[in-house]
Amino acid sequence: MPLHLRGTVLPEGVVRDVWALGDRLTFDRPSGPADTVADGGFLLPGLVDVHTHPGAAEGETVFDPAVFAEQIAAHRDAGTTALRFPGLLGDVPAEVRDAPDAPRMITAGRWLAWAGLSKNAGFHTVTADLVTAAVAEAKANDGWCKLMADWDFEAPPVPHELLRTVVEAVHAAGGRVAAHCQSAEGVLGAARAGIDSIEHGMGMPEECVGLMAAHGTAYVPTLTAFARSAPQIKSTARGRLWQEGHRTMIRRVREAHDAGVTVLAGTDSAPFGNVATEVEHLIAAGLPAESAVGAASWTARAFLGLPALTEGALADITVYDADPRREPAVLRHPRRIVLRGRVIR
Repeated sequence: MPLHLRGTVLPEGVVRDVWALGDRLTFDRPSGPADTVADGGFLLPGLVDVHTHPGAAEGETVFDPAVFAEQIAAHRDAGTTALRFPGLLGDVPAEVRDAPDAPRMITAGRWLAWAGLSKNAGFHTVTADLVTAAVAEAKANDGWCKLMADWDFEAPPVPHELLRTVVEAVHAAGGRVAAHCQSAEGVLGAARAGIDSIEHGMGMPEECVGLMAAHGTAYVPTLTAFARSAPQIKSTARGRLWQEGHRTMIRRVREAHDAGVTVLAGTDSAPFGNVATEVEHLIAAGLPAESAVGAASWTARAFLGLPALTEGALADITVYDADPRREPAVLRHPRRIVLRGRVIR
């Protein structure tokens, strides 16, 4: 039996009737009876976390399929219906990815670290041939690869020319590139290279904002992770760089938005299913509330190639009692969650 929902469709702000026919939405009333699962409220096309790394308990670097399933379920139960993994410790278990109640998943394979970087954490895949590795990861996954543009505040990052070659090769193969950036030189090199998404952006020079706007680069600041870690960093030279980087990221969020850069919501931290907190951090950084909510919903879906609430779209809807553009805290309390045309809550 089709599912029927009626409410204010966001971001348009128009009251409409929506039906889920299997895993597709329609605004045309189907023949026969339907099961009304929501009447009133505000309808979002599902929340999105564009930067999350499930699969390991906190502090661990070994992929655990059971932990992955638990953390995915936490995302889902919070109304997060789509996820991008810019780096995983292992492969997504097929039985989890294909489950009828699983969020949409977009993978980028493993973290890629060029062998010429000053240091590499143990969970990175180190390669001397970053171009070939990046193309292979993008082809093997969902069109994305994830690389480390730097891994140190002061040591030289991946050379700009190499980054540009990676971007050109991956784009030629039909893929996109996400880059971890923390040093000023690393962010600047990634922005000049036309990377598709800059993750974190600590130490981002002001000129990067214009470069991102010109290249269509998205900015994923992951403020939740840094708001959590910055106060815990000891007062050392590196700690001070870390804390200043956090403050820089906050400043650049509004500047990027005002320049026309797509700013997106990614948590990069536990607890999973906590993208509402990232929305709140984006608002505190100066992003308009509607843009912050979109960063975790319709804007993020468009960036990932997923439709919003349109005719024939995927049947992912979260329903809220209040308008999250005016009351963002309501994102923590979805009244109804429909995923893949099934009622989750």
